Amino acid sequence: MLMGMSGEASQRSPGPAGEPRLEHLRWREVAFSLAGVLAGAGLIAVVPDLRQAVTSALHGDLDGLREQFRGLGFGGVALLFGLMLAHAVLFYPTEIVTATAGFVYGFAPGLALAMGGWLASALLAYLLGHALGRPAIQLVFGARRFEELGRAIERGGASLLLVVRLIPVVPFSLTGYVAGAVRVPLWRFSWTTFLGYLPLTVIVGYLGAQAKTLSLDDPLVWLLAAAIVALFAASRLVLPAWRAPADADD
Repeated sequence: MLMGMSGEASQRSPGPAGEPRLEHLRWREVAFSLAGVLAGAGLIAVVPDLRQAVTSALHGDLDGLREQFRGLGFGGVALLFGLMLAHAVLFYPTEIVTATAGFVYGFAPGLALAMGGWLASALLAYLLGHALGRPAIQLVFGARRFEELGRAIERGGASLLLVVRLIPVVPFSLTGYVAGAVRVPLWRFSWTTFLGYLPLTVIVGYLGAQAKTLSLDDPLVWLLAAAIVALFAASRLVLPAWRAPADADD
């Protein structure tokens, strides 16, 4: 009898003993993430070129970005990646950076730089959401908004992640935060981000690369502009449709 009770106690003991360790690891992840955000903010503050680029992006100053990046060479590539990584914590229109990449480096190189940078930025947002978890993301973006998008992503799976990237339903980085917080598999998040964001990046990058020679008489300009408008218009219909089943359960 005593042996049986001691055996049961030994089986139960690892659970409570393990919980403080898990909690310690959890807070260490949060502290590391916050330290990374503060380090990034400090880097933006002390690097004049990066601070100028972030300021132009936040104000939607496309001409300012073009002038700044023109002639920077390899340093401009590093600055471009820094600007895209900053988007993980500072929201601004991604399109003006993509257009700048196409304008300065040409369509194919600019597209490669933009896709690599935006994938890295999305992964950074994912890791932040994964480390900070649901409570922190809910506190920043609101519990209702988080729960609606989180339930939609969990229900929709890979198809919804593709749609969210293909059609700009929600801010770019917010998708990463929520996907990380609800523990979407990293590989699924990565490939859906890349494939889903590719069409819009191609369109905007091409328009940026051809900015010097574009003419309103060119039918391709109107076709690409119509495609962008269609994507944004479709975004008003897609997310409510995916959210409806979740709302029906309430």
